[in-house]
Amino acid sequence: MWTSTLAIIVLVGAIGTVGTLVVSALADDALVSESPADAETPDAVELIEFADDEPAATAGSEPCTDVSVLSSFENAGMVESLAAAYNASPRNVAGSCVTVSASKEKSGLAASLVAAGFPSLADDAKPEIWLPDATTWLDVAADEGATSLRADGVSTGVSNVVLAMPEPLAAAIGWDAEPPTWAEVFDAAADADLWNNLGHPEWGAFKLGKTSPLMATSGEAAMFVSFGASAGDVATLTAAQVEDPAIEDEVREHELATSHYMATPEHFLWHARQAEDTGGSSADFLSAVIVDEKSVWDYNRGITSRDGITRVEGEPPAEQLVPIYPVDGYFAADNPAMRLTGDWIDPVESEAAADFVRFLRTAQGQEAVRAAGYRDLNGMLSGDVAEVGNLAQSPTATLALPAADVVTAVHASFPDVRKRANVLFLVDVSGSMDEKISASDTKLTAAQDAIALALDHFTTGDQVGLAAFAQAPDGAMVPGTLSEVSDIESSRDGFLTALDGITSMGDTPLYQAVDTFAAQQAESWSSDRINAIVLLSDGENDAPNAPTIGADEMLENLGELHHTTPVLIFTLAYGADADVDTLKSISSATGAHYYDATDPTEVEAVLGDLVTSF
Repeated sequence: MWTSTLAIIVLVGAIGTVGTLVVSALADDALVSESPADAETPDAVELIEFADDEPAATAGSEPCTDVSVLSSFENAGMVESLAAAYNASPRNVAGSCVTVSASKEKSGLAASLVAAGFPSLADDAKPEIWLPDATTWLDVAADEGATSLRADGVSTGVSNVVLAMPEPLAAAIGWDAEPPTWAEVFDAAADADLWNNLGHPEWGAFKLGKTSPLMATSGEAAMFVSFGASAGDVATLTAAQVEDPAIEDEVREHELATSHYMATPEHFLWHARQAEDTGGSSADFLSAVIVDEKSVWDYNRGITSRDGITRVEGEPPAEQLVPIYPVDGYFAADNPAMRLTGDWIDPVESEAAADFVRFLRTAQGQEAVRAAGYRDLNGMLSGDVAEVGNLAQSPTATLALPAADVVTAVHASFPDVRKRANVLFLVDVSGSMDEKISASDTKLTAAQDAIALALDHFTTGDQVGLAAFAQAPDGAMVPGTLSEVSDIESSRDGFLTALDGITSMGDTPLYQAVDTFAAQQAESWSSDRINAIVLLSDGENDAPNAPTIGADEMLENLGELHHTTPVLIFTLAYGADADVDTLKSISSATGAHYYDATDPTEVEAVLGDLVTSF
């Protein structure tokens, strides 16, 4: 038997082509590696020897050729670090200096943009390289008709997608010492009395956090392991199994433990930290979340982000996250660097892009990968990253990502198997909604158009309703409920008719509206649904014609509901005069998320992002 430390990593040689390399560990105390237990000694096993970078002796002439790299939200920090490392040395490609710049987008949206050829961007703003955090997004883009992907993509670094739990919870269930199978994870999540039976009734129900598989790799991985566990083996999942009605039914049951879906792992981790920072415990928001190792490292060193864009560094949390590596396997985000083709890319830009891709796999590039919290292409982590992130030095069951037909089958299945929603759209219709934001739109008409488009996210079985609020001269809150919360299959036409008929009027009884409609939604609360309100407001509480509830009382009532019949209130600040602080406090009190459309022309995109939570 092979007694040295070994590592398994995933390498991407082309779209949909995945190979496995087993390598021995480096004798470097600053690095740690993955190691399968009791692995047989393979033939010709050796480490990748990363060549040194070969920058130019002097930089080429200006203006520099710009190489734009589009990353995912999850791996944006790594890509930015790689760009900075490349830019720090002189480059000369075809006589020109080179500057690499980075942008980021949610994985699912980026795949669609690649497939469409970036129609809203000018040619000089389109990327030359796409570096999603997993090969699966190449499959999604190809399925959507992408023609700009070259067949020579290469992996840049690796981050395993694991189950992460607050340390006290992991210890209480024993998974910090003996990792479970994925089937055991889903069984535990379905047990309403689990924490009570383990002596911790204060933790409530098991709350499992997942991102949307249509937006993020961790959400995809969560669905892969859910289908795999239901089929009997997460490592050998097939498209036929994904489409099997009996397996779909079991996955549908798994999804009932999901609190709600979010667009990025950082959304969940931000809320967990907020729960701790406001005097509670991260267990108030989540019991476990399916997330990549790098995000665990960020969280444990005190870095969080409300929106996935702006990162805030604070003190490390008192309750550290523990990554759990299920014994039947977990998938690895493999970060493929894909050069694009298109008529916006000239030959020099193409050559410069190739030089940056070459740099990614040099010793200096891989050093930047490790420093950014990722495993390099030998499976190695920085020692500091492993220690702070509590990351396993030798996890044993990394899985190659599923084949393209499995990926597309899982994406296609999600609208049917996801947890259904019980959602009320609650719209501020005070007089300020008449404000013009373009030659053809007021804030109200733009909001109506955005809500109509967002309605397309919901499918049969989702219960959706519409209400609006303003204060009339006599002090009454008007107009109130416009379309009852009911199955969208039968109520869609009525909802759209009611939406089209909204007019602006009166003042803004924000606190009263939130308090009233949250209580109404709580009356129809169901553990089998995501119970929520989507609140869109363009102003501050302003109710001069009759006394209404105050902010403190409203928040206290929301807190009480959160412990019994929790209603998530997703708040959307609409326009520059929106009361951002109050809207943030409302969403935080309910464990939901705040969204920023203070530029009202962005309401369609922001609301489209918001409804991925359902």
